[in-house]
Amino acid sequence: MNRLIVSPSPHDENYTKTSTIMLNVIIALLPALAAGCYYFGLRVLLVTAVCVISCVVFEFLCRKMMKRENTIGDLSAVVTGVILAMNLPVTLPLWIAVIGSFVAIVIVKQLFGGIGQNFANPAITARIVLMVSFPSAMTNWVAPFWYKTADAVSCATPLGLSGTTNEYRVLDLFLGNCGGCLGETCALALLIGGLYLAARKIISLAAPLSFIGVLFLLSLFYYDSFDYALYEILAGGVFLGAFFMATDYATTPISRKGKIVFGIGCGIITFVIRQFGSYPEGVSFSILIMNVLTPYIEQLTRTKVLGAKEAEKNEG
Repeated sequence: MNRLIVSPSPHDENYTKTSTIMLNVIIALLPALAAGCYYFGLRVLLVTAVCVISCVVFEFLCRKMMKRENTIGDLSAVVTGVILAMNLPVTLPLWIAVIGSFVAIVIVKQLFGGIGQNFANPAITARIVLMVSFPSAMTNWVAPFWYKTADAVSCATPLGLSGTTNEYRVLDLFLGNCGGCLGETCALALLIGGLYLAARKIISLAAPLSFIGVLFLLSLFYYDSFDYALYEILAGGVFLGAFFMATDYATTPISRKGKIVFGIGCGIITFVIRQFGSYPEGVSFSILIMNVLTPYIEQLTRTKVLGAKEAEKNEG
């Protein structure tokens, strides 16, 4: 005789482990990391290593102090460290990178209960805190090797020049041959990583495509130029944010409709900040704002339970 077993979800015994998901994300970030090393030198690896090690150490110590099960084995702290490093200039003093790791892991992640409990993306929040606290260090961009001369090392990012000059070609932006954070300049490498995650069914492309698509259309309407619209989506951290931070499981909507709304919101806010705000880049702020709105998006886009209305009527 077969027994009916009643148990809470998940009911799939073959669900993917968190460590497997995080390992795939790390693999997806390797092309961008390699591109960063190619354009900005081996200090990229040093900054990344400092971020990863400090994130893992902070998570270990925090869980130990809270007397909770240690979670460094799920590799989420490693992913946070790599993504944080991708959002930093290669010239950043290492002690500032450690502060960013502390903010990401201790304040944003662990104080809210750990993985899956944080309301905002740790790496994005840490980047914003560092931008506000250390603006000079966080905007000390270095030119790729191919642009360096004996007298000129620092350079403006493409967004700092947007609408004023064509120093950077669209092809330069796509390949990463421009100034910026160490992991955000090469759109090609980030696209490869994003498509890898989509092919492995780690992420849905709903949020990234709606994010990039809305920003492109708004820029096309605003500039009335196809080239400038491409410039806007390829410059800055759009691809990094769209594929690796706007797809975070804990801080973005679960439903497909919710992901699309999330992506549209990110695209609109990024455009508004870039064109009318005091910051040339708006990706981090847009994702953080939409992280805060995620619970409301979930409520508005959630699937209604079949028969729920009828049940309410019967109760009334």
